[in-house]
Amino acid sequence: MALFRNRKAPIILLVALIAGAALTHTIWMSALGAYLIHADPPQHADYAVVLAGDFYGHRIIEGAELVRQGFVQKALISGPKGCYGVAESELAVNFAVKQGYPANYFVPFPHSATSTREESRVVVPELRRLGARSFLLVTSNYHTRRAAGYFRQVDDGLEMHVIAVPDEHFRPDSWWRDRESQKIFYLEWSKTVASLLGI
Repeated sequence: MALFRNRKAPIILLVALIAGAALTHTIWMSALGAYLIHADPPQHADYAVVLAGDFYGHRIIEGAELVRQGFVQKALISGPKGCYGVAESELAVNFAVKQGYPANYFVPFPHSATSTREESRVVVPELRRLGARSFLLVTSNYHTRRAAGYFRQVDDGLEMHVIAVPDEHFRPDSWWRDRESQKIFYLEWSKTVASLLGI
């Protein structure tokens, strides 16, 4: 009888763990979503750096607003070459200008980086060339922690603050309820784990 109970103990424990995970899923799933986000309040800085990869225009509009509100003098718009022969930075600036922001808010910075890690390695030297001592890193909320980590590895003593731009396709407290949020969560966590492993 005691042996039978001992054999059942692992099964009972497993069932209890599964039940506990199911009952508390909103807590730990929200925590996993929130972990991806690292946000600072806006600060005065030399430049805003708007990272590439947002094809809806949220990042560049946030960068433009930081200029308009006087937090920075200019926004450096990062964007790789290759969108039908046009750099993403140029497309982004054109979009913001059509939204009513002056073209002189922006400094387009086309480059050939194909990842956030590579982007950090080309943007920081450009900031140094421009004479910057501080910058606001502007990117989508789900992208902030990983992007900030890459930039801190190469910041060369520059003061950096991270501006998290809300994205309608990612809500950290309910990402599992929406297909687009699920895809963003999976992709960003895959990249986060890879970066922690040095891949």
